[in-house]
Amino acid sequence: MKAVIQRVQRASLTADGVPYSEIGGGMLIFLGISPEDTEKDVDFLVRKCANLRIFEDENGKMNVSPADAKAEVLAVSQFTLLGSCAEGNRPYFGAAARPEIAKPLYERFCREMASRLPTKTGVFGADMKIATVCDGPVTILMDTKELMK
Repeated sequence: MKAVIQRVQRASLTADGVPYSEIGGGMLIFLGISPEDTEKDVDFLVRKCANLRIFEDENGKMNVSPADAKAEVLAVSQFTLLGSCAEGNRPYFGAAARPEIAKPLYERFCREMASRLPTKTGVFGADMKIATVCDGPVTILMDTKELMK
């Protein structure tokens, strides 16, 4: 499971042209799911994201957790994170999980994040547009296959 976590001042999402979700300061999390991913990957990634100290303390150091920063989360499923550009110029997405595997894991991720932090979601499989104001910018990449070794 891969995640791109961006610290944002705000983010909003439309799905199929309709406004759907909006957060203030917090984290925009793009989630890519592979066929090998399990609930164990979800639970591990939720713990990492919920405790990720990427918010600034009174000295301007990234030392504050999302809960202490009163951060919100916008979690978006993004199969393109599993894209490969190893051959040619058109990405190959064969490493991404099929919807019947990915959707339940994405929904679990959103439920588990919501049990820890105020969480909004995207719409799985929809055409989504996201407007965001990155803060920092701070962008963190996580891959459970590397982190859980």
